[in-house]
Amino acid sequence: MAKVEVVMPQMGESVMEGTVIEWSKSVGDTVEVDETLLEVATDKVDTEVPSPEAGVLVEILADEGDVIEVGKPIAIIETDADAAGDVSSGSAAEAEEPAEEEAREEEAETQEESAPAAPNSGDEGERIEVQMPQMGESVVEATVIGWNKQVGDKVEEDETLLEISTDKVDSEVPSPASGTLVEILAEENDTIEVGQTIAIIATGEGASASSSSSAATPQKEKKADTAPAQKETQSAAVSSNGTSGGSEPQRVGTDGRFYSPLVRSIAKEEGISQEELENIEGSGQNGRVSKQDILSYVEDKKAGKVSAPVQQKQTAPSGGGLSKPSSGKSSDGSISAGQLDVKHAPSGDVEVIKMDRMRKMIAEHMVKSKQTSAHVTTFADVDVTSMVKWRNANKHAFQEKTGTKLTFTPLFVEAIINAMLEYPLINSSVVEDEIHVKKDINFGLAVALGEGGEGGLIVPVIKKAQEKNLVGLANAVNEVAHKARSKQLSPDDLVGGTITLTNYGSVGNLMGTPIINQPQVAIIGTGVIEKRPVVMEVGGEDVIAIRHMMYLSMSYDHRIIDGAHGGAFLNRIKQILENFDTDRSV
Repeated sequence: MAKVEVVMPQMGESVMEGTVIEWSKSVGDTVEVDETLLEVATDKVDTEVPSPEAGVLVEILADEGDVIEVGKPIAIIETDADAAGDVSSGSAAEAEEPAEEEAREEEAETQEESAPAAPNSGDEGERIEVQMPQMGESVVEATVIGWNKQVGDKVEEDETLLEISTDKVDSEVPSPASGTLVEILAEENDTIEVGQTIAIIATGEGASASSSSSAATPQKEKKADTAPAQKETQSAAVSSNGTSGGSEPQRVGTDGRFYSPLVRSIAKEEGISQEELENIEGSGQNGRVSKQDILSYVEDKKAGKVSAPVQQKQTAPSGGGLSKPSSGKSSDGSISAGQLDVKHAPSGDVEVIKMDRMRKMIAEHMVKSKQTSAHVTTFADVDVTSMVKWRNANKHAFQEKTGTKLTFTPLFVEAIINAMLEYPLINSSVVEDEIHVKKDINFGLAVALGEGGEGGLIVPVIKKAQEKNLVGLANAVNEVAHKARSKQLSPDDLVGGTITLTNYGSVGNLMGTPIINQPQVAIIGTGVIEKRPVVMEVGGEDVIAIRHMMYLSMSYDHRIIDGAHGGAFLNRIKQILENFDTDRSV
């Protein structure tokens, strides 16, 4: 056929429509196969729509801002150069008679059948779709962190293609087969639904050559041509009073946050400037502004609860430096919204390190925990000499028998579990004005990632830990630690914890005041085990002995755990550790 319809693509099983954000091509433009025609978006993802054929764009059927059902035509491509010769007047789209069109189609089909096969046309092999994997029962989408491979790269089966993340865990996506990466369908920072195709692998020898015209240019580079012009237009549209004047805010703001097409579209319609948008506190992943965030801001603005940031007129001094910002106070001495976010350029002796996704998540989680719970921390000084001697005497036999190294951690976990069985209120959480006491003990272990813990902190969970003996706990501890450090954890491995153990003694610390891992009510900390002189009573007399001592700490939620109850529980752990049975079998 000479005319080819471009339809609104399917962007997920539950997505029934998309919004046209911006056309990259105009009527009359020549387009190549897979060249970007336009950008479309839903409230979940934005994507580029490529041209299905090479030819001329003769008709645009949907304007920017139009909401179109999936499968509906949005443009027409004319693949016959003669027929598309004068698209500006519209005659090319209407001058074709049915008989001539049928004749041309038959001629094209005849030529196609008689034409010799192009080199490598049958060598691409099987095209295998790489789909966004399911990373837990409750996870329906994930965000692309970064691609390890580029279009045209050879990949081996199970070799890492890209890294993805949810709000719970980062994970690597392996290649399902050996071959060549011929298409990348999701950019960095795109949020993609589970099951949606994110790349294509071709298994044939000629995959690289056959895919060169369609996928050799990454999607990022396709956008680069239009970005400068778009930014200039947006900059010019900003009026003196700080409003956008109807222009759409930038895709990535000066604060480094990504703004989805839907959010930008709402901002454009409501006259929200780029500066205003960057002052909205986002509730989404990495602080992204969601649809609800910007709609709430619009309502508050209309109700007079917030005011637009004042555009400060700055005059650059002759030295080329920045002018001194105003105090941010109005004539009555008050400070309006948006005036507190003053960005200072770092001096030459300061290195600026942008927080990665995990560091932001840790920061948000820790601050939220402090704001949620009334933290109290109590300490105990524990004599663990018996436990240390038993472990040192039996660690080799334990490993030979079980194939697992015996560290101190499963011994601590075992003692804490035994104490929790006597103090069930510790295994609970607060839900509004209710206390939910859990039957199973899902034990969380704080695992430091990277050298010296610089890679962040993650808390995998051992489910139903009360059902495991020492061998089972040792296996579970080693397994979750290995999975955490090799990025093999699923989101389900990180949820449901009822208490957490953090071992700050592993880096030589004596004691600490750990922050509760919400929504739990307690976290236990173990300090370094060191030999110290201790006064002991032996046979009715006081003696000084060299003992293996350790500080044990517990932070707990004082909303439901009183000091006496928390102190008694910690003291029970101390008793269990100090009365360790040195005659127990391996």
